[in-house]
Amino acid sequence: MGKLADLLNLAQARARELGLPYAGALTPREAFEVWQLAPGAKLVDVRTRAEWDWVGRVPRAEEIEWISYPSNQPNSHFLAQLKHCVDPQSLVMFLCRSGVRSHHAASLANEAGYSACYNVLEGFEGDKDANGQRGKTGGWRHAGLPWTN
Repeated sequence: MGKLADLLNLAQARARELGLPYAGALTPREAFEVWQLAPGAKLVDVRTRAEWDWVGRVPRAEEIEWISYPSNQPNSHFLAQLKHCVDPQSLVMFLCRSGVRSHHAASLANEAGYSACYNVLEGFEGDKDANGQRGKTGGWRHAGLPWTN
């Protein structure tokens, strides 16, 4: 098997172990590799506009808020916006701050007919450290993957 198949098999096994309702779960580094290797794969960043502006962006990621800023209300147009930029047949990976909103986005997309949904574990900033701060343990940014201010 090739590298892509190995990564997807690992992510799918992880999803089965965790009882996830979508195709798989990837670490940030695995997600980046899949994004490079899988033709047509999409990375969808579901953080808020404030997070993109103030914390950082992933170049070439599709940006669709899961929770709208500043109202802090669920984005009722999420699926319509997703369908506008991601084909339901595409491999799609969801990213948020820590992996929680992206889990919900992957679940909803899976229910809506997206058959190859993956959650990016740890998210963009990772878990909180002993001081309650993110960005120092785990996450896309901590892994040294591409991002911009």
